[in-house]
Amino acid sequence: MLAALLVIAGQASWALHFDRASVLRYAERKHGKVGVARLEQWLTVLDRGTSIADPRAKLATINDFWNRHIQEGEDRDIWRQDDYWATPLETLVRGRGDCEDFVIGKYFSLVHLGVEPEKLRLIYVRAQVGGKNVAHMVLGYYEHPDSEPLILDNLRHVIRPASERRDLTPVFSFNAEGVYISGAQSTVDRISRWQGLLSRMRQEGFQP
Repeated sequence: MLAALLVIAGQASWALHFDRASVLRYAERKHGKVGVARLEQWLTVLDRGTSIADPRAKLATINDFWNRHIQEGEDRDIWRQDDYWATPLETLVRGRGDCEDFVIGKYFSLVHLGVEPEKLRLIYVRAQVGGKNVAHMVLGYYEHPDSEPLILDNLRHVIRPASERRDLTPVFSFNAEGVYISGAQSTVDRISRWQGLLSRMRQEGFQP
């Protein structure tokens, strides 16, 4: 079960810093008025989220925003690639994304709002969907290192503890501390798509 995933405390952390005017200028230059409008929607939610003290309320606010504003799609249709990890801005502009894109948007939203990065995991799972077993990704929130994670998912919009998501079987997860595969930890640098994502976010004016 997802609740059984190993948690190893680490020292690294990620955040998300940016200058509002700079990222809006980039969005207008690169994506036009649509880019600016959709980025402003996200920034407005982030502004509102800074006044929310309860971590679970922050989770619900961010989970709801991404699930309502983005339609599920496949990378082949959206990006003409088999597997493309879009930046939050790219996903917002397209208005579509696959499971990784939902998780990426939620992750960086939450760390910007002050949720400790070590409490978040990007979790690869096998999901039971329509009688099929499919590859999927969800975001896990661990209130304490040994606690059962809460699962943020685009397939089911209500946040539930991992023990209540019997439709999901964990494969591996990662965060700033590293990659976790069957209890073993290895460097997060192994995931080249993540490094490419961070590079493109910096080009947009974000500092992850």
